[in-house]
Amino acid sequence: MGQERITEIVPGVHAWVQPDGTWWVNNAGVVTGDEGAVVIDTCATAQRTRRFLNAVAAATGDAPIRAAVNTHQHGDHTYGNCLLPRQTVIVGHENVREAILADSIIDRCPPFWSPVPDWGGVSRRPPSLVFRSELTIYNGGRRIDLRHPGHRAHTDGDVVVWLPDERVLFTGDLLFHGLTPLVLMGSVEGALRALDWVADFESAHVVPGHGPLADAATLPGILADHERYYRFLLDVGRKGLEDGLSPLEAARRADLGAFDGWADAERLVLNLHRVYADAAGADVDIMAALGDAVTWNGGPMPTKV
Repeated sequence: MGQERITEIVPGVHAWVQPDGTWWVNNAGVVTGDEGAVVIDTCATAQRTRRFLNAVAAATGDAPIRAAVNTHQHGDHTYGNCLLPRQTVIVGHENVREAILADSIIDRCPPFWSPVPDWGGVSRRPPSLVFRSELTIYNGGRRIDLRHPGHRAHTDGDVVVWLPDERVLFTGDLLFHGLTPLVLMGSVEGALRALDWVADFESAHVVPGHGPLADAATLPGILADHERYYRFLLDVGRKGLEDGLSPLEAARRADLGAFDGWADAERLVLNLHRVYADAAGADVDIMAALGDAVTWNGGPMPTKV
């Protein structure tokens, strides 16, 4: 706690980076213009969100927050929405609104993590302005494009925030820099396809959903790491299905190899549950998947909220 930092990427565009980016510890940002500020994501807990908003106020000269964008529905990016000013318009994909309204973890987080997160009395606040494929926000003369990849990837409501003039890209959880990606609520194949889509922006500066900032020089390596991991998942899942193994059994047999040093390695089990569900054309049993991840991990997943 307290190691977060706000960094100005280009004039008027800041990233909020929370090390070390593991469970419930995300990145966020803010874009300023002539008409105030546009926040990109909030944080999992009230305490973390207040620190983020205080940093935003200091960096922007206390500019009014006119809008906030949710890159997807997960609580580490949305639970702090309720602390934004009442007049702030929250924007997101239409699927994000539905998912936030249906979320039960905000009420009582199950003990799959230790310590069990204390959100700090947050409440649901879903986007009030939604879109399906793309939307552009103008903050004075600054253009902010919101785009959906057109398919499931990390989730079914992923949105990137693209500043075409500054060539800054906020990817949400389409990218995890230096730690294990998660696609439990999305699609491994879709996440794989989204990598080329992210590359096509040809961004100069990249803010991933978790992990350190990136740029044009480091992004290709990050994308290549994701591709190798997703293909590894598909290969492990295929072999496991052929041999009649459960996702947990397939994960136990797998050799993480180069991915062994990534944080949150237990996501292997969660991601394999997604591979198996997609192969069967079925929904994922999220609670069963989390239970298997705890079993594989030898105990609850660690959390630092």
